[in-house]
Amino acid sequence: MATPIKEWSKLEVRAVVRFLFSKGAKPSEIHKQIAETYGEGAMSRSRVYQWCTWFGEGRTSLGDEPKSGRPKTSTNEKNTTNSLDVTGG
Repeated sequence: MATPIKEWSKLEVRAVVRFLFSKGAKPSEIHKQIAETYGEGAMSRSRVYQWCTWFGEGRTSLGDEPKSGRPKTSTNEKNTTNSLDVTGG
């Protein structure tokens, strides 16, 4: 049995899902191979199914889609500069 890959990225695992899906592998088989190769924490079974659905709908991007709404952080150059200016000027 091969040694599991310890360091990986989301994009790498998504590329493997896309590759195997394009070869005709079923999502359950893809998840099994991902878990064997990258470990159980690499991608959940439901996430494999979701990515297979997206690839089946024609998605080609491996990256996260932009999210709407408030950003996770409001720190930017203007805010950090303002917070340092305690004189009110």
